[in-house]
Amino acid sequence: MAETVGTPTDNALSEHADLEAQLADPSVHADQGRARELGRRYAELGPLVAAIREQEALSADLEAAREMAADDPEMAAEADELTGRVRELDARIRDLLVPRDPADAKDVILEVKAGEGGDESALFAGDLVRMYTRYAEQRGWRTEVVSATEGELGGYKDISLAVKSRDPADPVYGRLKYEGGVHRVQRVPVTESQGRIHTSAAGVLVLPEAEDVDVTIDQNDLRIDVYRSSGPGGQSVNTTDSAVRITHLPTGVTVAMQNEKSQLQNREAGMRVLRSRLLALALEEQNAKDAAARGAQIRTVDRSEKVRTYNFPDNRVADHRSGYKANNLAQVLDGDLDPVISSLVDADTAAKLSGDDA
Repeated sequence: MAETVGTPTDNALSEHADLEAQLADPSVHADQGRARELGRRYAELGPLVAAIREQEALSADLEAAREMAADDPEMAAEADELTGRVRELDARIRDLLVPRDPADAKDVILEVKAGEGGDESALFAGDLVRMYTRYAEQRGWRTEVVSATEGELGGYKDISLAVKSRDPADPVYGRLKYEGGVHRVQRVPVTESQGRIHTSAAGVLVLPEAEDVDVTIDQNDLRIDVYRSSGPGGQSVNTTDSAVRITHLPTGVTVAMQNEKSQLQNREAGMRVLRSRLLALALEEQNAKDAAARGAQIRTVDRSEKVRTYNFPDNRVADHRSGYKANNLAQVLDGDLDPVISSLVDADTAAKLSGDDA
């Protein structure tokens, strides 16, 4: 007998019930990694299941109201109102059924690198780091500096931040993945004596943080070099070979770490970033056709391939993918990122619903 395939909503309800049963089993929690993954998926399905159940209840009320509408004008008005609410729920359920990126529920390694613009670019990279840190604070996320190289006048030549959510229902990668790409700034640099406006750029790369179970690394595939750490301008900050460079030979992915005081700590931090980069690479290969989800993360810090511009003279921020524009630059740089990111989420959802995700 052929297996019956249910509707998407039926499948969602069935999966949610199955996850609930598994999470109620004490033996599942003996494997914290598995329990965490099940909990994330359960939380992810929660809004969809709530909308389906609300729709079922409203549909029953609507049917009853329509039966009584012929003899009761008030029930006819209520039927009209219920019809509108059911249609709204239909649209919400449709949006919630859009396939999600499998990495959306993961935490993030966020890398910011100064590009064209020298010292000004490093200062701008520092502004972006502050923006993301403030945004994380507003959402109740935790941030941790994994590695950083400071600029001569402040800011960062490059920095890696770990961003973690305390709530499985508020995933980090699902929001921050849209920040990947080249960010451009237009302003008068602190080093400019003539008051001229300069343009510089910084690159942002958002990696889903990999857990040990996500990526298997053969130690024989690694080349590990050690060297002495150095500070801004090349000045020595360490007289021992504590800095570590890890190269994954099969892919050529390289990670360098020098922030920690010991070689072991730098190696651990380097492996953490390496796992995330290899996971991102694997996901990119797996979803090569999904250009809408992956194409925004530009690998070269080139001002011509920008995703967003921060214009100080006009107090304007403009995202070049969603078309979002607002004259509240100071608030955005202070962490008020939700409206910008929501515009990208909406554009991504609309593209997927229309089938235009290539």
